[in-house]
Amino acid sequence: MQRKASAVWEGALKDGMGKMSTASGVLTNTAYSFSTRFENNPGTNPEELIAAAHAGCFSMAFSGQLSNAGITPQSIQTAATIMMEKLEAGWTIVESHLDVTANVPGADKAAVETAANNAKKGCPISRLLNAKITMDLKIA
Repeated sequence: MQRKASAVWEGALKDGMGKMSTASGVLTNTAYSFSTRFENNPGTNPEELIAAAHAGCFSMAFSGQLSNAGITPQSIQTAATIMMEKLEAGWTIVESHLDVTANVPGADKAAVETAANNAKKGCPISRLLNAKITMDLKIA
């Protein structure tokens, strides 16, 4: 299985512009810049896309772990926050924090927590990131 995306950057770092596209067409020449990446101006950036990927990947992995435990969730809501720091080597993703709300009526709390922790460690995006991954879980 392969997934593809591409990016083009034109100009200098601070006043240049980039565009990202995905093979699926979900992103097509989506603009990003130094200011959307490092100065919190509106617009997307690679780290935001990593956060979205982590949230989506974790939610699916958590559902799979719950299914393996015989639990069917009504819903799983995940928000991922990527933290970057400027280290000696340069800007580095140092942490991804997952805020998760699992609607699993009647499920055993310990089983849900085990499933969440297994998903946090085992989803492919978690394994890709060389960063601390933390999580707050709410069970409904």
